[in-house]
Amino acid sequence: MVVFGDDPPVRLDRLAGRAKILVCDESSLPELLPVADALLVWDFASDAVRAAWPGSGPRPRWVHTASAGVDRLMCTELIESDTVLTNARGVFEQPIAEYVAGIVIAMAKDFYGSWELQRQRRWRHRETMRLAGTRAVVVGAGPIGRAIGHTLAALGIVVDLVGRTAREGVRGADELNGLLSEADWVVCAAPLTDGTRGMFGRDAFARMKSSAVFINVGRGPLVVQDDLVTALVARHIAGAVLDVFEHEPLAADDPLWDVPGLFVSPHMSGDTVGWRDQLAEQFQDNYDRWAAGEPLLNVVDKRLGYVPVD
Repeated sequence: MVVFGDDPPVRLDRLAGRAKILVCDESSLPELLPVADALLVWDFASDAVRAAWPGSGPRPRWVHTASAGVDRLMCTELIESDTVLTNARGVFEQPIAEYVAGIVIAMAKDFYGSWELQRQRRWRHRETMRLAGTRAVVVGAGPIGRAIGHTLAALGIVVDLVGRTAREGVRGADELNGLLSEADWVVCAAPLTDGTRGMFGRDAFARMKSSAVFINVGRGPLVVQDDLVTALVARHIAGAVLDVFEHEPLAADDPLWDVPGLFVSPHMSGDTVGWRDQLAEQFQDNYDRWAAGEPLLNVVDKRLGYVPVD
């Protein structure tokens, strides 16, 4: 059993005496892949697995990543292999939905403006937006997108959930362009695939209302950042919230910090107190199934790049 990354350390107490656990980093991963029966990708922000996988020798029969997204792992050799890939579906959905709802409430009620006026000791009455009846387009119909949609709907927001293909309760990707022009809130929670990379660029932002707010909690490369900056500076949209970026961490001198109307958070929307313990428990639960020869949970369709949902 090989664990890639151990900062902070992962606690796998339930595997004591059941598996020989080898912890590795980027330098030692290539030599351990051929001897691993299973691989836990604890450092899910690294591209090391994708880089090392095409090497010679056997490969693990099972790979589990402690993340919802699997794009950093994917290479042709892994996709075409018999290796089973699982992810951390079930851990991040509600925290991310709560983050999005919090952002929407804070922006609609101008909490930042109230805080700034308090700092200035200024009493200035304003009127703010009523959320009930506004429209949200949530792009990504997986568990995270669905949780976001349910949470926003509880606030009275009319939600259109958009997936790759249309089905009950989900609009198809071919309907997205028309929906963007009606949305007050556009939330990107899609997986990163060849088909979704750069899906939010100049054309998408041009279709949005000037009062619309764009929120990305999916993956950074889903957005053409220069096009988003242009839209914000020109006030083609009212604001944006980015929790994910093409290059992370965001450098201190990155111009994104100073873009008007842009709220930046450091890839933390799904990370709540105790989340790493939940990830470890989830992996150990799946390990129990693997050791017993039972079907694994959260099996990723490697060609789609995510766990299919009904």
